[in-house]
Amino acid sequence: MSLTYEEARNRLLDAALAHVAFDGWTEQTFGAAVADAGLDMDFARAICPRGAVDLALAYHARGDAAMLERLASEDLSDLRFRDRIAAAVRFRLEAVEDKEAVRRGVTLFALPAHAGEGAKAIWQTCDAIWTALGDTSDDVNWYTKRATLSAVYSATVLYWLGDESPAHEATWAFLDRRIDNVMQFEKLKADVQKNPLLKPFLAGPNWLAAQMRAPRGKDDLPGSLHPRH
Repeated sequence: MSLTYEEARNRLLDAALAHVAFDGWTEQTFGAAVADAGLDMDFARAICPRGAVDLALAYHARGDAAMLERLASEDLSDLRFRDRIAAAVRFRLEAVEDKEAVRRGVTLFALPAHAGEGAKAIWQTCDAIWTALGDTSDDVNWYTKRATLSAVYSATVLYWLGDESPAHEATWAFLDRRIDNVMQFEKLKADVQKNPLLKPFLAGPNWLAAQMRAPRGKDDLPGSLHPRH
């Protein structure tokens, strides 16, 4: 029975995870995964042209999917919105079955050649969180929400990688502090906008921000800059 590309990629990824802790997301791991999965190398290259880099991204996407599945099954309606965001980030990290695979991924995507892909993966995670939580922003706030959460998420991942506290309690406390910092900053921005003395200085930046639009889909990234009609 022939495999679909998705089935073959999952088989490759499962096979690779047995090697990542020792060899990282490398060509050595990719070659071993191809052999262990019993796939033809040409077929494997058609699925993952960049080898282990594509498998690392597939691993990240698998974690996002697990997070979204859990978000859909949990009732967060009684939580404050900032606590819903914290829960989503926590669900994403708790979806990880192998912390060493994430550690090796951080190392891979810290390389200049792959840094763009790493940043894109984090952005997609944060976009998935905001979308799942019902964000409907269509202006500059679409970008600022995801950019801010990307910073919080990245910092939390790095802290979590070194956290040896019971049940990662220190990580969740760190996450709460980071979100509190963001909420304080948002309050400061709101206060600045309300200050009549600062309004003349904000006219230009506010006008520019008002022209920004969220992307209409994956093919429209990163969005557009045009006046409202």
